[in-house]
Amino acid sequence: MARIAPTLRDAGRGASSLVALAWAATLAEPLAAQRNEPSTLTALAVTQPIRIDGRLDEPAWQQAQHISNFTQRELNFGAPASERTEVAILFDEAALYIGFWCYDSDPSGIRAPAMARDFSFGSDDNVEIVLDTFDDDRNGYLFVTNPNGARSDALVADNGGVVNRDWDGVWMVRTSRSPEGWFAEFRIPFSTLRFRPGSEQVWGLNLERNIRRKREQVLWQGWSRDYNLEQVSRAGALAGLRPERAARPFDARPFAIGGTEWQRGQGRENVGHAGLDIAWLPSANWKMNLTVNPDFAQVESDREEVNLTRFSLFYPEKRPFFLEGQEFFQFQISDDARPFYSRRIGLAEDRTELQILGGARILGKRAGSTLGALLIRSEEEGAEPASDFAVVRWKQDVLDESAVGVIAVGRHEPGRTNAAYGADLRFATTSFLGEREFEAGLTVAQTFTSDSTDRFGLAHRFFVGYPNDLIDISASWTRVDSNFNPEAGFLRRSAFHQVSSEFVLAPRPAFLPIVQRFEIKPWEFSWYGDEATGDLQSFYAEVVPLAFTLRSGDSFEFNVQRRADAPTEPFELIEDVEIPAGTYWFTRWAADASSYSGRPLRGSVEVSGGDFYTGTRSEIALSATWKANRHIGLNADWARNRLSVEGESLTVDEAGGRIDFAISPDLFGAVAGQWNNEDDEVIVNVRLVWIPFPGSDVYFVFNQLAEHAGSRWLGARSTAVSKIVWRFAF
Repeated sequence: MARIAPTLRDAGRGASSLVALAWAATLAEPLAAQRNEPSTLTALAVTQPIRIDGRLDEPAWQQAQHISNFTQRELNFGAPASERTEVAILFDEAALYIGFWCYDSDPSGIRAPAMARDFSFGSDDNVEIVLDTFDDDRNGYLFVTNPNGARSDALVADNGGVVNRDWDGVWMVRTSRSPEGWFAEFRIPFSTLRFRPGSEQVWGLNLERNIRRKREQVLWQGWSRDYNLEQVSRAGALAGLRPERAARPFDARPFAIGGTEWQRGQGRENVGHAGLDIAWLPSANWKMNLTVNPDFAQVESDREEVNLTRFSLFYPEKRPFFLEGQEFFQFQISDDARPFYSRRIGLAEDRTELQILGGARILGKRAGSTLGALLIRSEEEGAEPASDFAVVRWKQDVLDESAVGVIAVGRHEPGRTNAAYGADLRFATTSFLGEREFEAGLTVAQTFTSDSTDRFGLAHRFFVGYPNDLIDISASWTRVDSNFNPEAGFLRRSAFHQVSSEFVLAPRPAFLPIVQRFEIKPWEFSWYGDEATGDLQSFYAEVVPLAFTLRSGDSFEFNVQRRADAPTEPFELIEDVEIPAGTYWFTRWAADASSYSGRPLRGSVEVSGGDFYTGTRSEIALSATWKANRHIGLNADWARNRLSVEGESLTVDEAGGRIDFAISPDLFGAVAGQWNNEDDEVIVNVRLVWIPFPGSDVYFVFNQLAEHAGSRWLGARSTAVSKIVWRFAF
């Protein structure tokens, strides 16, 4: 404390007092490890079949050890769970079985509006499981279900720092209800998991239950508000396991696609396609994948955005082959510079799809080392040459929760090569000042471009953070030089150095019974300077004098921003509106309010206004969601920007809507539409998904693009496609 006080004192007496008060408050909280006994659950070996029906009525479930010592994280920190929850675990030679008894004194109050695969589980009653199969306090698997038997899952890395929610494992769950509550029965095949070899093992295990009408969140272990369930270093232990090597180490998934595409002025064209994905598990901790002729017709369309900045937008990856294992390849300098960005593979600059001929991937972990390798070849199409992409990422665990690693990324096309390579070091601990989190890291990367005059470019970043519930403070310094050129990565801007910091204070006042949490942000800033001259590129600062979340779950925030931008040449903001070169300073404000997401009908409103380059800009954004029942959900959003810039007054409208429907957890779909007046076109996407059994999928997808022409809407492009993926394990 003595070491940092002089630095904070320099910011002014008011800020110093605020920090000192917050620091005293955080030290006053209990620092003991959030653990109660039993903290070990022993799995029971079974030889009789377990029927997955959610009823938990086989004798083995009663014979197994049950745990029920759950503690509240929210709303009443440290209190016992208000509703009894029990868990038991079984296993046989092929799979792990996890049973939940979620007793409820008011079963009519159970909230479960979702049923589809990969449901958004933040508004449902649910149970969550995290398994640290290597017991390394870093990596794990997350499995979630709700009272309808909906399934969601994720891969966890860096002790919860990276959570890949796009991973889809092969597992199943069934649920049932009674006047006593609801019950869940999981079957997770060992072939879905990676784990170290060994005859008898201990895995990390943590469990969570959410009761939405009470806004109650209970955990088995590690219920501190400074942690999340995904932070596997806080987990308890699952003992007694004797997992065998996966009985079926080969997994083949052939797929076929058929459909038709019509485009105005070009007529109709039938499309057909077939390919194959193969997975091989040579051991329980290694997985190899091969894909031939992959196709991503089932992938949902990107949400179009009107870009009111001079920088590129970042679109998330959605294609399954690249989503699985993406946590193995995580490596970034900052949000502005990433040596590897998988959307560069098989997608042109305008995001149209290029044909991928095939690829291979290796993922594995052994003795604290994690390795991911990826090789992909894309076909020549139009102005895009045929290209080979290769990525290798290696990380080594060090100390209790830290790691070092390297990455190498290459793109080769006829006559030229581009490469990016680098190293990173991350120190992390959840035992700082007792049981607090602290992290620091250094990342360095270099690029090579064979046909460039200046072939080499360099980038690096240093960061430090104290990300805890009451105090969250961080700082970083980044530099990217003008020659840094990751062609298989993402670069929002180049030739810059950046200094940024953020401080958030979030007290929970006991004397205000309706308030769960305040959030006050004395500062957040990010300053970008030109790498060569040091001149300003852009600047962002934000102060949040007031933000709070009520115990009801409703929230509000008001903030004030100071911004600057210094384009060195004119740029087109939107069509027919050009911003001249110069330095622009502007002040803006914003306020938003949101209702509790656990209600069937919820919404949010955000308003903002202030200066914008040579004029002004005001915005209003509205969204609403109605979960009619577990079969139907509706969502709509609308945003309007009013700009007065360079003597031009204009309005930019964006709107979207979505209907989610589910007949069962294995048959569901959505109808989504979007429009903005800048492109003046409507995009409609319809998806229907049937999962006949885990690992196999049948899709029907329809896309329609319509353009506004005078007083009429004209169809510009229509696509209707069916895709079948069938899993064979042998």
